[in-house]
Amino acid sequence: MTTHTPVGAKTPRMNFAQTAPKVFRALIGFDAAAREGLDPTLVELVQIRASLLNNCAYCLHMHTNDARKAGESEDRLHMVAVWREARHFFTEREQAALALTEAVTLVAEGGVPDAVYDEAAAHFDEEELARVLALVFTINTWNRMALATGKVAGTDER
Repeated sequence: MTTHTPVGAKTPRMNFAQTAPKVFRALIGFDAAAREGLDPTLVELVQIRASLLNNCAYCLHMHTNDARKAGESEDRLHMVAVWREARHFFTEREQAALALTEAVTLVAEGGVPDAVYDEAAAHFDEEELARVLALVFTINTWNRMALATGKVAGTDER
């Protein structure tokens, strides 16, 4: 895919990967470890939901494109933002991961309720659940990095 800077797009504030390469590589390693063994579709759904909640256009653009490349349907991509009203588009396992993603991403608004955690624990074994949590931690970090450094949606340089 060709990258481009959209008309009227702002200039990024900092290239974090170049400025703090050791920190950046550590986050890449954390992200890779979190994903290990998880269904790639689930990974993208979690990353899309967190990016929506964090208003991170850069990550949302990247992960919706990654999901499409992995074979995700447009219908499901459009329903991630309103998954509770469109549960029939998602498996119970995906719904549990999306609910956990919301609770952890919005942790300051009410913590992570036992019911949300327990539902996720019912659908994932303990090791998988730890990786789903780690995935939520990493996408929230990526979102904050992209927002703080002024990453521009549509300019994925991977």
